[in-house]
Amino acid sequence: MKAVVMAGGEGTRLRPMTASMPKPLLPVVNKPIMEHVLKLLKRHGLTETVVTVQFLASLVKNYFGDGEDLGMELTYANEEKPLGTAGSVKNAEEALRDDSFLVISGDALTDFDLTDLIRFHKERGAMVTVCLTRVPNPLEFGITIVDDDGKVERFLEKPTWGQVFSDTVNTGIYVMEPEVFDYVEPDVPVDWSGDVFPQLMKEGKPIYGYIAEGYWEDVGTHESYVKAQADVLEGKVEAERDGFEISPGVWVDEGAEVHPDAVLRGPLYIGDYAKVEAGAEIREHSVVGSNVVVKSGAFLHRAVVHNNVYIGPQSNLRGCVIGKNTDIMRASRVDDGAVVGDECLIGEESIVQGNVRVYPFKTIEAGAFVNTSVIWESRSQAHLFGARGVSGILNVEITPELAVRLAGAYATTLKKGSTVCTARDHSRGARALKRAIISALQASAIDVRDLENVPLPVARQQTARGSAGGIMIRTTPGVPDSVDIMFMDERGAELSQAAQRKLDRVYARQEYRRAFPGEIGDLSFPSSVYDSYTGSLLRAVDTTGVTEAGLKVVVDASNGSSGLVLPSLLGRLGVDSLTINPGLDESRPTETAESRRAGLVRLGEIVASARAAFGVRFDPVGERISLVDEHGRIVEDDRALLVMLDLVAAERRSGRVALPVTTTRIAEQVAAYHGTQVEWTTTSPGDLTRVSREDGAVFGGDGRGGFVVPEFSSVFDGAAAFVRLIGLVARTQLTLSQIDARIPRAHVSRRDLATPWAVKGLVMRTVVEAAGDRSVDTTDGVRVVESDGRWVMVLPDPAEAVTHLWAEGPDETSAQALLDEWAAVVDSAGH
Repeated sequence: MKAVVMAGGEGTRLRPMTASMPKPLLPVVNKPIMEHVLKLLKRHGLTETVVTVQFLASLVKNYFGDGEDLGMELTYANEEKPLGTAGSVKNAEEALRDDSFLVISGDALTDFDLTDLIRFHKERGAMVTVCLTRVPNPLEFGITIVDDDGKVERFLEKPTWGQVFSDTVNTGIYVMEPEVFDYVEPDVPVDWSGDVFPQLMKEGKPIYGYIAEGYWEDVGTHESYVKAQADVLEGKVEAERDGFEISPGVWVDEGAEVHPDAVLRGPLYIGDYAKVEAGAEIREHSVVGSNVVVKSGAFLHRAVVHNNVYIGPQSNLRGCVIGKNTDIMRASRVDDGAVVGDECLIGEESIVQGNVRVYPFKTIEAGAFVNTSVIWESRSQAHLFGARGVSGILNVEITPELAVRLAGAYATTLKKGSTVCTARDHSRGARALKRAIISALQASAIDVRDLENVPLPVARQQTARGSAGGIMIRTTPGVPDSVDIMFMDERGAELSQAAQRKLDRVYARQEYRRAFPGEIGDLSFPSSVYDSYTGSLLRAVDTTGVTEAGLKVVVDASNGSSGLVLPSLLGRLGVDSLTINPGLDESRPTETAESRRAGLVRLGEIVASARAAFGVRFDPVGERISLVDEHGRIVEDDRALLVMLDLVAAERRSGRVALPVTTTRIAEQVAAYHGTQVEWTTTSPGDLTRVSREDGAVFGGDGRGGFVVPEFSSVFDGAAAFVRLIGLVARTQLTLSQIDARIPRAHVSRRDLATPWAVKGLVMRTVVEAAGDRSVDTTDGVRVVESDGRWVMVLPDPAEAVTHLWAEGPDETSAQALLDEWAAVVDSAGH
């Protein structure tokens, strides 16, 4: 006997899940509903099957093919237009006219005994046997009355409660004889229970009803879809599950990586190659698809998550459905009954309320509160660039595909035949992305000078030597699973705002220039970049007195690319040095705040025991440095800025110093005391670079370990800052602790407050209004200066739904009080 699987429905009640996927392909415990149906047919010997398709038919055909993978023979009958339940089977008449056949829906989950149903049909000599089952709420189904022998006496399609005369409903599963086709008109919409069955009954044809025992769920609504998952997990329905039961009710598929410190409370299912981190909690009736990443602190309960989804740390999913290829970012929440479609982005700290529908390809902004369905808006990013170039989670937000498109857009902003330098840190992710970027640049008629793994300042210097620009890929500082793609201009500095906007526009339009075959760019690998870099550095920075002073220093390369330039530099500097952690460690391309602190403590111990003049620790890409004094005490970054400023200003006695407006005003006192002048800049590194390039600039720093040495370059450079510091200490003949001791203590407090994008403008207006007649500085954000000199600064983050606050006072208590006062102002406007 053959079977007919009806797989042509649009599943409109299940939108947005069915907006981009036919209903039979919706996964139930990681297998399409229709796959469960086909496996049921196979268990009962029905291996020859015709599938009727219409809506998104190609997706169904592509998934199941000819059925060989299932051990079945599948053929397809395609409807050009909807033909109804009977019309679609009539459309497959040619394959079915020789024998009895069974009709079953491709989107109902069941484990009925089809063998017994067929036996019943044959024993009764029926033309049609309708498979019936008993349900508590029959309103959504066709009611059927049968006599003691099973003969159908009456049908009623989707009754009201006033019409309900039975709880026995039609499941849409039938066994039929080919003669039934005589009652179905071809090429017009015809339904079995509305058109054909009443006619058969009028003519007295044998229609029987078989009341089946077992499980049956018509997966027609979001509630029934979530319930079907729970029922499979609970074992209420006989359906196949892949994987292994690692503890009672906890099913984990092949290749999945579940940390022992993750909390799992079954019944639940985790798909193949999913990754569940320590501290994540997955509770009962949750289904996690293939290749899903569940980050630490995430919570899932009754959540159905389709394939290739990223679930960020501290996010909370309850009773919801998440479509494939969607990113749920940090601390966001999706509530009971909500459905998020395929390829959406749910921003950080946003809330999708219960029963909200988010249609495919949409973006919910960070911090947003969504209480109505999102249907029409398209998925797009307001701007690509953040504080560190284009940043995001590797293979979630930053993929090879995105890198190729970005590089193509960047190449399009340059002239054909231009040269671009490419570089990376020592991580595997950066290496893979760089190769994709090089291919895209060459394909856009750009010559590439690949520096491979070099410190960021070396990449900047090499870019400034005749290239039209540069691209550096590095691991985001402090975030091991994220990367930054940093674009540089012809000077090796960050792209200007105008250049960023131009790149943004080309990327958004997706109008990438492609080279003709004879124009494909060259790829070269320049040699001696380190000798060239150290030679020009030592020529530019004053190192007089270093050899005579006989200084001993300890240098920590922190297993990063700085270790590649240090041998060439220290050898020519003529200083007694001890280098620690010089080797590259691919597994640690960045460092957390805790590991950085621990590294500084170890450095301090070595400095003290070696009786060195000071210790310096490079960040993994050689851009920033941290200091330890001769006693082994850590010089905090904000103090290190003042120490360096004091040394430079005392020696120069004139010139301009570039500092961001968030720096303590003690810096102004130090600079003025030595006759130099502070030029306040925004917090953007590009702005600091611009001021450091101008005539008369003698120093720049950001208070976070970034120092600019204008006589060598206008960008942050750890090696240049280190060489300059050695020269200054050698000539001044003072220790770092002595210099630190003569600078007044600063008391600057900082706080970050979550602020939805929609109210950021209102927050800033509220701050300006609250300032009243106080002095207000708008160099970057809003800085309010009190009459007694205390100040507070409020700055909206350009890339996240956050507002940053800084406050400075004569002591810690005063600074905290001022911070509390203005945090209340920001909070009141933000809510």
